[in-house]
Amino acid sequence: MKLFLSSYRFGGHSDAFVQLTGPPSDLAVIANASDAWPAAARDSSLRSEFGPLRALGYRPAEVDLRDYVGKPAAFERVLDGFGAVWVRGGNTFVLRAQLTRSGADEILSERVRGNSIAYGGYSAGACVAAPSLVGVEDADDPAEVRPTTGIETVWDGLNLVDFSIVPHLNSVLDENDSGWATLQRLRRDGVRCHGLTDEQAIVVDDSGPRILGG
Repeated sequence: MKLFLSSYRFGGHSDAFVQLTGPPSDLAVIANASDAWPAAARDSSLRSEFGPLRALGYRPAEVDLRDYVGKPAAFERVLDGFGAVWVRGGNTFVLRAQLTRSGADEILSERVRGNSIAYGGYSAGACVAAPSLVGVEDADDPAEVRPTTGIETVWDGLNLVDFSIVPHLNSVLDENDSGWATLQRLRRDGVRCHGLTDEQAIVVDDSGPRILGG
């Protein structure tokens, strides 16, 4: 597997992402964690995502999971054109629901495990890789799922890693100031987890997981 999981974008480790994916090429950007936002805010955030990716040499293109609801075969076909995906932040529960509705959860998981695609994600895009989303509710509102997607909240993650991720430690992006409390609660409950500052990232490859940035 090839995974790059961070708190905010590259966390200062863009070189590790490039090394993971190989020479920059076409890159599928999944921005559905922001589907509950007003359309103008969602569009603005997507545009801002493309700049840093292009600066590294990638050719980013949005793959909007809303276009593939109930059409997993179509999602699988469009994914054939990409060697890597980049899953941005927002509401983890909304992202998880959209992955479910499109069948992208199973397709992405299979391809990542089969080493045919590299997975990069930050904030919500990193959290969703865990076995479970328990704890994420301290920062993201599950109540946004039904009005945005029409389905109930999904609490299991993609299970690409065997630990939970708590992003934005000591960050202004931790709007509820909940990160450290969440981390401590999960550890008390026996949940394997890692907290990340916005300057850190976790890379998973054939040698196993490692944390970059201390």
